[in-house]
Amino acid sequence: MKKLSADYICPVSSDPIKEGVIVLDDKGTILSIDQRSDHDSTSIEIHKGIIVPGFINTHCHLELSHMKGKVATGTSLIPFISSVVKFRDIPKEEILAAIDQADQEMYDNGIVAVGDISNQTDTVACKQKSKINYYTFVEMFDFLQEDWANNEFEKYLAVYNEHSNENGNKKSCVPHAPYSVSSSLFDLINKTNDDTKTISIHNQETPDENQLFLNKKGGFLDFFKSFNIPFDQFKPNGKPSIHYALAHMNSNSPTLFVHNTMSTAADIQFAQQWNDKTYWATCPNANLYIENRLPNYQAFIDNNARLTIGTDSLTSNWQLSILEEMKTISRFQSYVPFHTLLQWATLNGAEALGYQDTLGSIEVGKTPGLNLLNLDENFTLQQGSSSTRLV
Repeated sequence: MKKLSADYICPVSSDPIKEGVIVLDDKGTILSIDQRSDHDSTSIEIHKGIIVPGFINTHCHLELSHMKGKVATGTSLIPFISSVVKFRDIPKEEILAAIDQADQEMYDNGIVAVGDISNQTDTVACKQKSKINYYTFVEMFDFLQEDWANNEFEKYLAVYNEHSNENGNKKSCVPHAPYSVSSSLFDLINKTNDDTKTISIHNQETPDENQLFLNKKGGFLDFFKSFNIPFDQFKPNGKPSIHYALAHMNSNSPTLFVHNTMSTAADIQFAQQWNDKTYWATCPNANLYIENRLPNYQAFIDNNARLTIGTDSLTSNWQLSILEEMKTISRFQSYVPFHTLLQWATLNGAEALGYQDTLGSIEVGKTPGLNLLNLDENFTLQQGSSSTRLV
């Protein structure tokens, strides 16, 4: 057995415990949660700071790890996407080495599960040997071309079949974004997944996305034209983009909307009425990297939305650290309390990815991983706040 203690234990599922003790077996399973007075002090490993569960990263693009520092910041989404396309033709060994390095970085940063977007099979080998649980979202798109749907679906289905759902890993087929998936491709994706699978979709990341569906204006028109994608047949529905997505998605599946920088209170309410298993992934550092903006977190809090935290990829971030994402939110929207951020970073993410039985909170019977944060009893995140993986 191993006994760990700190100034505070933050189980997430219950109130913080001052000078609590976590007793674990050699596999990291929690056997009991006690007070120091219940144990011989010489048998306890005592730390300064607070112990929290392992972090859940609900949105990443591991296969893009080789592009760190290669795409300019602050360009807005459409130029960013165009830049990403240009860096796909990279030697395979360089791509695979960067993937392994990024996986290790996330592990070292206390991340225990990742919702990972995959368009290719480059991450298959890494995920099979990783110490992290991966929920692979095999992402499909046909750029709203109904007659492309079958061919694109078959192409990405082959990628899906290569990814594993063993050793704690999971997978599902998912749509990329409202502006890139036709109604026909939505139908094919829905038929592939059962109601238990989590579906991820990029949502309202840029003003141009809403403009496209509201009145067929904005930067996506030039984007489609630059790739010679026909777009004359597109008819706007006069509503924000999320309405198009919800009209074509399965309302019985846990659904993870990603980024949401332009989502309003009305959008949040509409989605949560559509599905009571709705989650919202925020990737603040990526939002700043690409669009120089953050979501209005107060709108989500006011509507009891279940937020989760992601890092996005090293293409759009400086590191893969959930703690750094928490610090960014705390720095720019400091009204969000630490314990709220911690729930977004752990238990909410575990629930969104279906790992809540083993991860996300410090409870007897779980194997959540444990991180030590160098915070005091005020639980205030500072620029120098750091995390050390204990389990």
